[in-house]
Amino acid sequence: MSNGAWALPEELKMLRDTARRFMQNDVKPAEDRAPHDACELPVADLAPLQKKARDLGLWCYRTPTEYGGAGLDLLGQAVIAEEASKCRMGAYIPACGAFGADPPNAIWLGNRDQIERFGIPAVERGQKVFVAISEPSGGADPARGIRTRAERRGDRYVLNGSKMWISGAGSADWGLLFARTGAQGERGGITCFIIDGNPKGLTKRRIGVIRAWSPYELHLEDVEVPVENRLGEEGQGFQLCEKWLVEGRVPYAAACVGIAQAALELAMDWARQREAFGSKLADKQAIQWMIADSEMELRAARLLVWQAAWTAALGGDLKTDASVAKVVATETAGRVVDRCVQIFGGLGVAQEMPLERWYREMRIKRIGEGPSEVHRMVLARTLLGGKGRR
Repeated sequence: MSNGAWALPEELKMLRDTARRFMQNDVKPAEDRAPHDACELPVADLAPLQKKARDLGLWCYRTPTEYGGAGLDLLGQAVIAEEASKCRMGAYIPACGAFGADPPNAIWLGNRDQIERFGIPAVERGQKVFVAISEPSGGADPARGIRTRAERRGDRYVLNGSKMWISGAGSADWGLLFARTGAQGERGGITCFIIDGNPKGLTKRRIGVIRAWSPYELHLEDVEVPVENRLGEEGQGFQLCEKWLVEGRVPYAAACVGIAQAALELAMDWARQREAFGSKLADKQAIQWMIADSEMELRAARLLVWQAAWTAALGGDLKTDASVAKVVATETAGRVVDRCVQIFGGLGVAQEMPLERWYREMRIKRIGEGPSEVHRMVLARTLLGGKGRR
């Protein structure tokens, strides 16, 4: 506590400041050398950054310490995600991959063999991993949308179906794929499988979208998965991933706040130096109000993200707070980046600046991790059902 106001714990402030310096002094110069729409840094640049992130205690910040990660709680994840996103590629790859890509936490719920074969190597080697839930028939309601089927035949399962909008699948070392082993429409009829590499019968198609980073469609035709690669018990797939998916909305929202904060800081610097019609942009009320509105909205969004993290720390039901934080943060970030583009004028949509790329990325963020409309629907049902009130 400071002057009656809540403050971050000192150790988390120190870690935040470490991440901020790392971004400014190490990651940004490497990123500035990359093409505007690059999706990854060259290995020659990325490898030393990843080594330094390990040394600084920033590596795989969602992964438990016992498996080689930083093991931060949700508040720590939110604070670091906000800092790690403040780069051109940061809207979807924290710190351009320099912090490492945390494997899905569901892997740590597997047996010892699965953890040693997949989880630990992913952390140690910075492997890329995908999670395949969404399908062409719909992703927001997976209980009804999942039609990919897994049929057990002796010591293996045979998978047939399609997955859609799967991030990172093109170059992934392995992934988690959810398929139906029970009746259609039953959440208890879905099982999680570890897909190792590129097995026979699995084809991947890149889907071009407005962002630089493209998702993939996966098609499975008689793909065989050994029983030992089933994660958890048959029919328990949702129980494995639900907590991880809900918690993931918090750092996801924080990263959007970070991008918008970086955009606002760029816009304020520009407004202080740019002259138009005889005075600085910073002297014009229209610009002042855009900046003031953006700052107020970002403060509110950040506090909602932190509130969700506090709810988790206190053992409360995170679903409602995570949905609120996700919707407010993504929609706020979209508005703020849009205003910043407007303040820059023509330069705002030029590839000399990161703003036009962030603008495209922020449009995606209102769809990823559950569309805003679905979160609103769930929140309304909770409130009208008499739950979720404070």
